[in-house]
Amino acid sequence: MNKTVNQKAWFLILPVLLLVAFSAVIPLMTVVNYAFQDTFGNNKFFWAGLDWFRDMLESERMWDALGRQIAFSSIILAIEIPLGVFVALNMPKRGFWASLCLVLMSLPLLIPWNVVGTIWQIFGRVDIGLLGYTLDALGIDYNYTQGFYAAWATIIVMDVWHWTSLVALLAYAGLQSIPDAYYQAAKIDQASRWKVFRFIELPKMMGVLMIAILLRFMDSFMIYTEPFVVTGGGPGNSTTLLSIDLVKMALGQFDLGPAAAFSIMYYLVILLISYVFYTVMTNLDKREGS
Repeated sequence: MNKTVNQKAWFLILPVLLLVAFSAVIPLMTVVNYAFQDTFGNNKFFWAGLDWFRDMLESERMWDALGRQIAFSSIILAIEIPLGVFVALNMPKRGFWASLCLVLMSLPLLIPWNVVGTIWQIFGRVDIGLLGYTLDALGIDYNYTQGFYAAWATIIVMDVWHWTSLVALLAYAGLQSIPDAYYQAAKIDQASRWKVFRFIELPKMMGVLMIAILLRFMDSFMIYTEPFVVTGGGPGNSTTLLSIDLVKMALGQFDLGPAAAFSIMYYLVILLISYVFYTVMTNLDKREGS
């Protein structure tokens, strides 16, 4: 029996395609245009070729920002993934308390990014913030506006507080998909808690964990609002991540050509690493299917 092909369905998604073209494709093409040209004003451009890309690749400033960005994303993943799995393993499986935990875990995800930054900016202040005042009363030298380690600790703890819930909810969903028969068989075999986790729970969670790693990597690698609100990239350039450095270059210095080349390389790095994660996830699904 031949399948009927109805091309009229394209008209249903045409508004979405136009919206995506207007909000994503056209701005991207504008960035590409600036990346290969230079201007002295009056909307007059001349061809610059790969000069801006060459300047960025030779820029110590960009490599320093990239190093800080990789360090931040690595620390975030190293903390949030195990912590999210631990929280999911200790959440109730069903009943009222399970529903309550799900609601509480979802609350941080509902807070806008700029509000999260403002909360932690006030929370960490020594004069009026609970965290800053408490640490100062304990004799701990804590000032995220002046101290390198204090600034990094603040933005890391802030991100962990904000996004660990996402990892926990995804891991919890993976745990809920495990049939009770698996646990009953493990109980009959007198398997230890570690073996239950290692051979039953972890393999069943690998799919959702790869999604969690992919989402958290992309978000942490593109993070801008929260650290900018809290530290503004300081003290000095200690928390100037790639996105903050890019905005400073484009809007602060109005170097549109270098900023456009910078943003394209930034985009390609995220796309490449995301493709690696996608490939790993696909191979994992094929291995489980076989």
